[in-house]
Amino acid sequence: VTEPGTFFGPLCECHEWVCQTYDGDTCAGHGTCDCGKCRCDVGWFGDACQYPTKCDLTKKTSNQMCKNSQDVICSNAGTCHCGRCKCDNSDGNGLVYGKFCECDDRECMDEETEEICGGTCVCGECSCHDVDPTGDWGDIHGDTCECDERDCRAVYDRYSDDFCSGHGQCNCGRCDCKAGWHGEKCEQPLSCQLTSEESARKCQGNSGLPCSGRGKCECGKCTCYPPGDSRVYGKTCECDDRHCEDLQGVVCGGHGRCSCGRCVCARGWFGKLCQHPRKCNLTEEQSRSLCESADGTLCSGKGSCHCGKCICSAEEWYVSGEFCDCDDRDCDRHDGLICTGNGICSCGNCECWDGWNGNACEIWLGTEFP
Repeated sequence: VTEPGTFFGPLCECHEWVCQTYDGDTCAGHGTCDCGKCRCDVGWFGDACQYPTKCDLTKKTSNQMCKNSQDVICSNAGTCHCGRCKCDNSDGNGLVYGKFCECDDRECMDEETEEICGGTCVCGECSCHDVDPTGDWGDIHGDTCECDERDCRAVYDRYSDDFCSGHGQCNCGRCDCKAGWHGEKCEQPLSCQLTSEESARKCQGNSGLPCSGRGKCECGKCTCYPPGDSRVYGKTCECDDRHCEDLQGVVCGGHGRCSCGRCVCARGWFGKLCQHPRKCNLTEEQSRSLCESADGTLCSGKGSCHCGKCICSAEEWYVSGEFCDCDDRDCDRHDGLICTGNGICSCGNCECWDGWNGNACEIWLGTEFP
């Protein structure tokens, strides 16, 4: 709480801002706010204390004050009470509001789900929440934000910026395929003898994603992405030799070779990136002193110390860092992959490989792929 006294109540649940306003004034200036409800002064009533109990206006004057800019009394969505509109909210949902009842948030309601738009409804118009995890804008639209163009994207589309696999038109989240193509995302050529399901199974292999989330599946065959990068290969793009590189791009610490995304260490070295020597010239005391974090704990209690470097527990795959003080679960995911498979998780943050950007390294900024 930055302003002492602003919040109050047994659970600090009360705040004066949550009281209703009328014409810009809390409780219309005729009451006080008590834990979210207006307590009206004598002679006033209403949710915002906007109505006088006695009216000195003639009916003509009252109606004139209730007319909107089109000269319609309370926008035909309420009744006039002493120069103030009382909006029709018989169901108690408060969707009709405004000084002249000009706002009707029922216009934002999806007819099928009866839910208010998948965004923010402002005076009957939907403002769609359109921050796409792929970094794109403008994908969510429609009168009630019912259209999500992201539903037209295949896993590999982040490389080519294509909708519907580049073989169709996306209409309100549904792919309409060009001649010669079919499938939910137009990923299957009609000339292919396989069904979409058979094709996907062939491309999936032992991975949870088609082409291991690193390629494009057509008729049961994977084309690995990024195109031209020989480090990603295999029948289902299961090999990604980029995982053998550290943040400086050194392969297996210079002490081994990479085989299908895993380091095979030279004699005398071990570790995920062959970063640990088997022989050590340090005394145990010297080694331990280099493995202690600021609070004196050895490898944060989540690993062992070898030659002045922490080896984090293999049982907890997500523990990393110089002192095993990092949690790789904090790194953003996309398509179910940490850092989208396009970077290295470094102490809870994605360090993206060249050409990639975004919190989850999901945005391709390199040259356009063919």
